[in-house]
Amino acid sequence: MDLLKSAPLRFLLLLTSSWLVIFLLTRSVLLITHLDEAGSHFLPLFGIGVLYDLGFLAYAALPLGLYLLLCPPGLWRRKGHRWFLQGLLCVSLFAMLFTAVAEWLFWDEFGVRFNFIAVDYLVYSDEVLNNLLESYPIGTLLSILAVLAIALSLALRKLFNAALDAPLPALRGRLVGALGLALLAGASLQLLSQDSPRAQGGNAYQNELASNGPYQFFAAFRNNELDYPQFYRSLPAPIVARQLRDELSEPNARFIGNDPLDIRRVIDNPGTLRKANIILVTIESFSAKYMGSNGDERNLTPNLDALRKQSLYFNNFYATGTRTDRGLEAITLAIPPTPGRSIVKRVGRESGFASLGQQLSAIGYDSVFVYGGRGYFDNMNAFFGGNGYRVVDQSSVEESQIHFKNAWGMADEDLYQQTLKLADADYEKQQPFLLQLMTTSNHRPYTYPDDRIDIKSGKGRDGAVKYTDYAIGQFLEAARQKPWFDNTIFVFVADHTAGSAGKEDLPITNYQIPLFIYGPKLIEARETAQLASQIDLAPTLLGLLNLDYQSTFFGRNLLQDNPLPPRVVVGNYQHLGLFDGQDLAILSPRQGLRRHDQALGDSRESQAEASDPLVTRAITYYQAASYGFKQQLLGWKPAPKASVEISVR
Repeated sequence: MDLLKSAPLRFLLLLTSSWLVIFLLTRSVLLITHLDEAGSHFLPLFGIGVLYDLGFLAYAALPLGLYLLLCPPGLWRRKGHRWFLQGLLCVSLFAMLFTAVAEWLFWDEFGVRFNFIAVDYLVYSDEVLNNLLESYPIGTLLSILAVLAIALSLALRKLFNAALDAPLPALRGRLVGALGLALLAGASLQLLSQDSPRAQGGNAYQNELASNGPYQFFAAFRNNELDYPQFYRSLPAPIVARQLRDELSEPNARFIGNDPLDIRRVIDNPGTLRKANIILVTIESFSAKYMGSNGDERNLTPNLDALRKQSLYFNNFYATGTRTDRGLEAITLAIPPTPGRSIVKRVGRESGFASLGQQLSAIGYDSVFVYGGRGYFDNMNAFFGGNGYRVVDQSSVEESQIHFKNAWGMADEDLYQQTLKLADADYEKQQPFLLQLMTTSNHRPYTYPDDRIDIKSGKGRDGAVKYTDYAIGQFLEAARQKPWFDNTIFVFVADHTAGSAGKEDLPITNYQIPLFIYGPKLIEARETAQLASQIDLAPTLLGLLNLDYQSTFFGRNLLQDNPLPPRVVVGNYQHLGLFDGQDLAILSPRQGLRRHDQALGDSRESQAEASDPLVTRAITYYQAASYGFKQQLLGWKPAPKASVEISVR
């Protein structure tokens, strides 16, 4: 008897074919709604997509296929087992329809199919589930999907009956079929990966559409960290060491490490140490494009537009990544985005670094990470607690002091009220402070207290942006009445932009964020077009304090005259880039090297060689950062007491 015509495999083919059709429809809908971004010549993506679809089905169908083939004939012929398989078909259709809708929502948020971000969302299910419940009519949506699944299973009733009425194979045939399924799954494991057979470079939307969301989701469990030497192009250590000196040799820096790739150096900032307070506000998902002073006509940011004129404002400033943990990593550790997970989320390896907070705690500052949400999210508590900070988050605040909260945390105005209390307490103790904040209000579901602004809560990003601006205005107005205000530096910077997806793997314009450094008694107000990155913020702040210290920062003091070549580093979970203000070099897995000339304009993509000076610079930053992390060269080493005493005179 032909094994493929047997009841178990006919039922398995019915189920997997249904899944395959849903995958095709999902890809088609995503393509149709993004035709402008996907461009032309997109038909091949369906062929590549089928390979990914079949690869996922080879995994997903294996357990069920083994059960069907090894099910005893007596159990198979029972009426109850037939109803069980009918229910299984219906449930599987519901699961695939739910996955298709989830992919649509994920694509709307990030512009990609599932990746390790989706895995993180599963880990932090409480926040994510509450966010979904507050953002979408989940009950109605699930009901519609359930009705569709039942309707589809009934529509397939004839094929279902025909499959189950087919003859059962002999034991030998069933064993051969089980072995074949196992071999097929094994072959899929060996032949497919997250980045192949998709091409390196090209249209990023097409590359994402060609993949399979569920496949990407499960692959992310295995590939949430990527070993740099294994996946990316490296250069000989002497070449990287020379280039590192060219990138990091500020006039007041002296390298002291023995390893050629050790960037540890002594920074001798001129002038007398001034222990000014620092309040560093990291704003959730705030793109520079929302500001009225940048041309937006919706009047969403009147307070920040006014603050721009009163601050040292950087109008050519870039985030290193696309997620909050990447922004916090860059701002706190001044390190480029190493591939895969950020250091913040590398559980067990997230502490002991020479962070901004650690540097200031060593000279008597109260370094506090103040978060509007719950600090276990994204491993923030462990990261900041292990790197020189004490942590104050939503769980540290009495419910009576929280006037509004949503899935992600308390409203920004409540966060700022807690900040004022912390600053007051430190002032009473005559202790300088670093209060490093992370806001939450500018995030889906975009809800905030009523009667604050003229846009109703929960109506979209515009309202969240305007409320974010409102809360900042109220905070600064209250801070100006405090006795510690004149000796305080206020920093407002975004963790990342509101949307970083584009036709390219690293659309550089979508990484631009604002940076305000405000201190009327301490800093001259002016605007600068200097090309700068989040990794430059920590050394710039320590430079403002005239602090001498041992640095493991890849960033540089933006206020110091030096001949260092301009650059920013940007990345996502796979692709790593270096932008010099005009052109962009991109490093990709499987040793991929590309460059985009005129990256802010027509962005002409071409393949590149490691000898290309721009590519060499990119490799240097990422190879050295990954090496330093792996070899524990970026750890905190307190300076001898005598040297600290000399530095504060």
